[in-house]
Amino acid sequence: MGFPRMKVRTVFMGTPQFAVTILSALVESSHPVVGVYTQPDRFGGRGHKVLPSPVKQAAEAYRIPVVQVETFKSGDAIEQLVGFNPELIVVAAFGLILPPEVLSLPRFGCINVHASLLPRHRGPSPVASAILCGDEFSGVTIMLMDEGVDTGKILAQKKVRILPDDTTGTLTVKLAGAGAQLLLEVLPRWLRQEITPQPQDESQATYTRLITSEDGEIDWHLPAVELWRSVRAYNPWPGCYTWYKGKRFKIHQAFPRDKVVQGQLGQVVALGEPGRVGVVTGCGILELHEVQLEGRRRMGIGDFVNGERQFVGSILGKK
Repeated sequence: MGFPRMKVRTVFMGTPQFAVTILSALVESSHPVVGVYTQPDRFGGRGHKVLPSPVKQAAEAYRIPVVQVETFKSGDAIEQLVGFNPELIVVAAFGLILPPEVLSLPRFGCINVHASLLPRHRGPSPVASAILCGDEFSGVTIMLMDEGVDTGKILAQKKVRILPDDTTGTLTVKLAGAGAQLLLEVLPRWLRQEITPQPQDESQATYTRLITSEDGEIDWHLPAVELWRSVRAYNPWPGCYTWYKGKRFKIHQAFPRDKVVQGQLGQVVALGEPGRVGVVTGCGILELHEVQLEGRRRMGIGDFVNGERQFVGSILGKK
């Protein structure tokens, strides 16, 4: 989809794969992206090598100038941005707060693609939070940025249903596609001044927090439904885990059951059919589907139980 007539010099700001989808939509629609901002290279992956962000890799492939910044607090950073002479700034999961000097720079403003139906799930972890809360729908919001955290006026929104097997990984892909499509629909109308930004309803606002690796550890006191949501919300990162024989035991896929089985919290129990086992929780049973013991490959629970005869009856969670 191309942009009719009016095209403006655009700087794009983003960091993870979600943002790559948005950037690619802009570039492939022949929108003039004159510069890309992303966060600095980080240590990660096996061997803790220095890795560029997905957005940096994409921008270099498109041969677009890349600038990596930790902050916009320095005058040099602002001056460099001014040098691009941006008429519009598009932001998607950038991870940095834009100061007033940046927000006021482009004449068409700073437009953000946020992966939730604002004002619900403002902040850094909207996709995981929607799953954790058991929301039926998530979605994307295109908004005109202001100095607050995802508090700007709304230009457009699009709903996306959350399916029972959706993880943060799968839902992020859906939201990125929806966000890219919505942006391409909104931008021509915004540039022609055909959209009146609508204020958010502050009474409906909720905020998310930054997820840490510690969030993935399972508390078997919680209900099975909540743990099921956690397994999905923390997939692919940080992953849900507990402990078995002193080793980290990851749970990649699971499902809650109302079935009542006698046992202690965290105890692995047979569910009456060959190869089907679950764990006793604060309410209900969390049936295990795909797991991975530290140092081994991930596998279906049936294969794991066949190789671990002492697994059924054991208590998980004791390091």
